[in-house]
Amino acid sequence: MKPKVAFICVHNSCRSQMAEALGKLFASGIFDSCSAGTETKPEINQDAVRIIKDLYGVDMNKTQYSKLLTDIPEVDIVIKMGCNVVCPYLPSKHEEDWGLEDPTGKDDEEFIKTARIIEGKVKDLAERIKNGEIVL
Repeated sequence: MKPKVAFICVHNSCRSQMAEALGKLFASGIFDSCSAGTETKPEINQDAVRIIKDLYGVDMNKTQYSKLLTDIPEVDIVIKMGCNVVCPYLPSKHEEDWGLEDPTGKDDEEFIKTARIIEGKVKDLAERIKNGEIVL
């Protein structure tokens, strides 16, 4: 069975949503992706939606929405996006903090940079799971 990965940050509107989309796009054969936060926003960050659509052809508005930690199933791996405040806690067998800056309110360059970093980290995570480097 594929491990479940949760990408979490406080608002579940930008970085964690981008990670969920890219996890589904690049690693769905290896793990299941979801995202959540301790607070929700009425909509996903629309700059993030636009950039992910431009770069990867994925429309997050159609497939994703802001969720609370209590809205998602039990997971095996928790990836924290990098909260400067207290990161949400979710029980898991493996946890990492990717320490990403929040691009909200910044220019497209920042969003593109963040998306590319997330893409690389998602692929690396998939590789480590596949190689058994992450023990679950």
